[in-house]
Amino acid sequence: MRRRLPLVLAATALSACNVGPDYRKPEAQLPATFAEARPGLPAAAQSDLSKWWKVFHDPELDSLVARALAANLDLETAASRVRQAREQEIIAGAAEWPSLSATGLGANVHNNSNPLGQLGGGAPSGAGSTSTNIKLYSAGFDATWEIDLFGGTRRAVEAAKANTEAALWEMHDGEVTLSAEIADDYLNLRAAQSRIALLESELKDQRQLFDIVRARAQTGFVTELDVNQQRTLLENVQAQVPQLDAEARAMIHALAVLMAEPPEALDNELKTVQAIPGAPPGLPPALPSDLLRRRPDIREAERKLAAATAQEGVAIADLYPKIDLIGSAAFTANTLSGLFSTRNLGTVGIGYITWPIFEAGKIHANIRSSKEAELQAYFAWRKAVLGALQDVEDSLARYADEQQHERTLIATEAAASSSEAIAREQYTNGLVTFINVLSAETTLLSARDQLIQSRQALAQNLAAIYKALGGGWDEASVDWETRPPDPENK
Repeated sequence: MRRRLPLVLAATALSACNVGPDYRKPEAQLPATFAEARPGLPAAAQSDLSKWWKVFHDPELDSLVARALAANLDLETAASRVRQAREQEIIAGAAEWPSLSATGLGANVHNNSNPLGQLGGGAPSGAGSTSTNIKLYSAGFDATWEIDLFGGTRRAVEAAKANTEAALWEMHDGEVTLSAEIADDYLNLRAAQSRIALLESELKDQRQLFDIVRARAQTGFVTELDVNQQRTLLENVQAQVPQLDAEARAMIHALAVLMAEPPEALDNELKTVQAIPGAPPGLPPALPSDLLRRRPDIREAERKLAAATAQEGVAIADLYPKIDLIGSAAFTANTLSGLFSTRNLGTVGIGYITWPIFEAGKIHANIRSSKEAELQAYFAWRKAVLGALQDVEDSLARYADEQQHERTLIATEAAASSSEAIAREQYTNGLVTFINVLSAETTLLSARDQLIQSRQALAQNLAAIYKALGGGWDEASVDWETRPPDPENK
């Protein structure tokens, strides 16, 4: 035992050897604060980014997002990829263990001649030769095992685990994208409905004014020019309704499909007109360093870098010798009744080593290729970090500018409303021509429409901030790792 101990220790040391680079997470150079985080803006009370859409306090939006996260087909596909990646872990890890196979054989050889007797110098042909009849039965086990001395298999397992984690983060990134897309389509829908409601209210006022102008023309107070001008404005306003109605219906269809439903499934639920949910004045508190923790795409890129690093070790392991152990044990007999007798048991044990000498540069080329793949994964991670910073900075800038734009439009709408009322009164008293009324009405309608669009943009910009910060996923919400596939979409 003392003589064998050094060999055991040496084998143990070799089995713990992993060739190739050990992975270290890259460090990101991040600013201390976001440049577009302008001072004076209060922070939002909602700090939990996992369900950021609740800041709008809209039960319908909450319901749509929850149903989409539970049924969306892209997320179903992403969950399937996670399950597939976990099976790849098992496949990669299986190489660390011996493989065992059961074998069985039954053979019956019959020949009218006696070739065995002739080969042994028996009776010549034609001199009373007999037939040959041989039966053979065998049952046993074969085992093979490649000893992972230099860690190629362990590196493959390491890469498989990193790929599984990357698949999980890809799924969470899908949740972030989906929640933002649901919110964006919903806000587009409510904005289109609000603009339609504005036009319908304007049409009601315009028809009343048209009746007044036409009555004044019939009594000779004004000419037909005023009637035609008012009719033109009325028809122009009415012509805008079908386009907005088509846009609203398209958003309803898009929301239904995101929830894995037919396009018309939400018609009755969403056809009722509702106002655009108001955006809270505060912003979610966040620092650039939070992106590395919250952004699933950054964490996915980092896991892919880890997998690429491990794959380099797999390629390097091909430079080193491989040791295979082969064992076989089988019972062999010419009758079934005596097959499993100990005297019929035969065993074979083989150990052999292979070490590549000449591969025409294939192994080294594979190593260089894996290093380039690792470098590309690193560049992809850096791009993900920089892209995340840009997303946040852009969305913060748009949100702050849109807030100022909305304040300007509120003042504009108030002034336009006052001007329109004055113009109507002056026209009724015969102090101004009808062109003054038309101009005031057009200005007021435009100001109100722009205000609706500004509130839509403000809410969408806030949603974009939460998306850029990586909000919209929660690891505890659904056990995606064991979630069964959709029976209708296997």
